[in-house]
Amino acid sequence: MENRKIRVLVAKPGLDGHDRGVKVVARGLRDAGMEVIYTGLHQTPQQVAETALQEDVDVVGLSVLSGAHMTLVPKIKELLTENGLEDVLLLVGGIVPEDDAEKLIADGHADRIFIPGDPIDTITNFIFDWFKQKSKS
Repeated sequence: MENRKIRVLVAKPGLDGHDRGVKVVARGLRDAGMEVIYTGLHQTPQQVAETALQEDVDVVGLSVLSGAHMTLVPKIKELLTENGLEDVLLLVGGIVPEDDAEKLIADGHADRIFIPGDPIDTITNFIFDWFKQKSKS
């Protein structure tokens, strides 16, 4: 990867109104040296994909606590792909049952699911490791 900061878009798609956790994650990503763009609450899948394109991000992190992850995540992945962003790392955090998480990953809709209680360094290390592997290929 070039000598620039990893750009991460952090978004809250859907009607979920809780953003304390996503703000903690955004701060942790910044503290790890990443550039973070937080879009705020109540983003549509189209808004998330458009912002990802406009901001030329490397990572999209979605925070979903509302239970709508099985609808929102595949739609956002579809829109990212339609916009030529199929290589963007797509991460999801929030309340996602294990079976749903496995399905989202197996179906190629998400690269990793994080749950409440996962340490920030688990997230940052995953991102850094992903980019190390990407730069080797």
